[in-house]
Amino acid sequence: MIRSSEAQGDHSQIMHEGMIISFTLVEFMQFESLKIKSYDTFILIVISLLFFSCSSEKAKSVVFGFLPILTWLPSYPLKQYLFGDIVSGISTGVMQLPQGLAYAMLAAVPPVFGLYSSFYPVLLYTFFGTSKHISIGTFAVISLMIGGVAVREAPDSMFAVNGTNASQVVDFEARDARRVEVVVALTTLVGIIQLVLGLLRFGFLAIYLTEPLVRGFTTAAAVHVSVSQIKYLLGVHTARFNGPLSVVYSLDAVFRNIASTNVVTLIIGLVCTVFLYIIKDLNERFKKKLPIPIPGEIIVIVSTGISYGMVMSENYGVEVVGKIPTGLLPPKIPDFSVFPNLFPDAFAISVVGFSIAISLAKTFALKHGYSVDGNQELIALGLCNFMSSFFHTFVVTASMSRSLVQESTGGHTEIAGLLASILVLLVVVAIGFVFQPLPTTVLAAIIMVNLLGMFKQLKDIPALWRTSKIELAIWLVSFFASVLLGLDYGLVVAMGFAILTVIYRTQCPKNALLGQIPDTGLYFDVDEYEEAEECSGIKIFQSNTSIYFANSDLYVSALKAKVRPNQAFGFIKFCTLYFCDYRLELTQQNCSLQMDHVYTNGQMNENHTESDSEDDFFLQRLTPIHTIILDFTPVNFIDSVGAKCIKSIFYMFVCFAGTLLSDLRTLKFFCEPVTPDLIFPTIHDAVLHCKHSRDVPVCPDVQ
Repeated sequence: MIRSSEAQGDHSQIMHEGMIISFTLVEFMQFESLKIKSYDTFILIVISLLFFSCSSEKAKSVVFGFLPILTWLPSYPLKQYLFGDIVSGISTGVMQLPQGLAYAMLAAVPPVFGLYSSFYPVLLYTFFGTSKHISIGTFAVISLMIGGVAVREAPDSMFAVNGTNASQVVDFEARDARRVEVVVALTTLVGIIQLVLGLLRFGFLAIYLTEPLVRGFTTAAAVHVSVSQIKYLLGVHTARFNGPLSVVYSLDAVFRNIASTNVVTLIIGLVCTVFLYIIKDLNERFKKKLPIPIPGEIIVIVSTGISYGMVMSENYGVEVVGKIPTGLLPPKIPDFSVFPNLFPDAFAISVVGFSIAISLAKTFALKHGYSVDGNQELIALGLCNFMSSFFHTFVVTASMSRSLVQESTGGHTEIAGLLASILVLLVVVAIGFVFQPLPTTVLAAIIMVNLLGMFKQLKDIPALWRTSKIELAIWLVSFFASVLLGLDYGLVVAMGFAILTVIYRTQCPKNALLGQIPDTGLYFDVDEYEEAEECSGIKIFQSNTSIYFANSDLYVSALKAKVRPNQAFGFIKFCTLYFCDYRLELTQQNCSLQMDHVYTNGQMNENHTESDSEDDFFLQRLTPIHTIILDFTPVNFIDSVGAKCIKSIFYMFVCFAGTLLSDLRTLKFFCEPVTPDLIFPTIHDAVLHCKHSRDVPVCPDVQ
């Protein structure tokens, strides 16, 4: 195809290409196999090819953006990275096995589904993800949120034998099958939401989940998870609660049944907990000396053999994992009929899962000097959850503990995650039955010890108290709301409160009058810096907030309060948004002002007439402040209401220092007597102009 030259412009190029395409189609129409007889059809084909065609470079960019593996795999340095990725993959996979089994209990599904969720999504993320170090898979917070939905949609009461609750006999097989259907449908919906948000470039949504909110939320989730595991640690049987005050109800149920504690279960759980804590502490203390972390989770799984040899399930009543089918299940279409009931939960889980993954991804990317694409991460998570849900998985995200292991053991690329998923696959296909005698109290110990990192976030409270009371309030509201109301309602309350703090910051900004540091171009708050001196006849007002409809009146009120001098020297006062009260004062004193009166630094021009001297003198006494400078440096934006508010105070001489020139022009702010000449890049430029200018704007006529 002969293309037109660049000098002919894009339009000529498109027309030329369109002609070439048209002629080609005409030639194709001559073939009997095409059989295009309708001219309308021909036109539609031409338009489609014209508008949907793209260059090879653009197509390559789209494909590489959608499949990031194509950008780094061809240049993968085998000698430098392969060994580290192998060690990291094995270490992460060994850790992923027991966590997959354990977090499946939180998700209220049989343990084997935790292994499925540790294989398919991890494999897919290798192709679509942009982070080289995060470990995708099961995670405690997300698993607990999933479990709450599963219990709500498929409670034990629905599967009571003979349709009654009195017998306390539940068809566990039917219940678990239904919960799996609900969880798989939820995972499908989460994947769709994340995928759509990613395609629509909504990756920026995570920034609205501020770090104190997420840390307070995850700490509250750690409380929920720990409380839910107490019954497994003690070996007591209680119902699973969901919703507001579920933590209180769960603790109450455990204490009511504490007399039925299985002593053997408790001993096994405590021993495993202490052992895992010691191993975790050793790994932390000697992480620089150990080539790989000590696999404490795998070591405690040795209790599987002890449990099997002593037949603990039959002899001592110790609850075990139970049947784990060998091999992978065939794909199955999710139950779409439950989507309407799951959408609010799916959206919350989608946002939380993405926020956790992107925060970890950005942390490691910053540490190792590469970048991650938030939108592609959202797409990757969506594809991992959506496509894997057809193979009986539940929602996954990045795991904090496994990601740290994957990074610290020498992982360089997503190959480490790929190898970890292959290790999980080998277990599922070949030796999954080995975990059947594993006591559930061991899994509870694994979960609780892995939550220690989240509980360490309680140290945020004294740190935030010293640095930011508002962020501390966000942390505390997020924590207590999530603990008391449940994770779903708690997240909504926390986000609502975080938004309110933004409104509060704009409604209660810091207002200050600035003064000059002598012999410099620096200006600081006169109330905080003794060296700062106000310029004679000039008031420099600064408010660290944007000016828009919600706070424009407050901005004027703050300006009035700060700028008004002592009444012994007169005053400047605003009566309404659109005119100044000092004009009314002058009217009461029968002061007739003319538009041709020009004042410079409080003095009348040499061209004044003698008849004007009394009015000039009187005005000078009433308004010793001849200039007000508004510092717009901290102002991020201004809307039309804010612009009108600023124009309403232009009866005084106002200069602007800031960078909102384009916004003000868009709002059609500039018209006589308000001109762009009153905009200055810095406060000092505005002050120098006011001190040396001989063209001070005139006071308007009194109506």
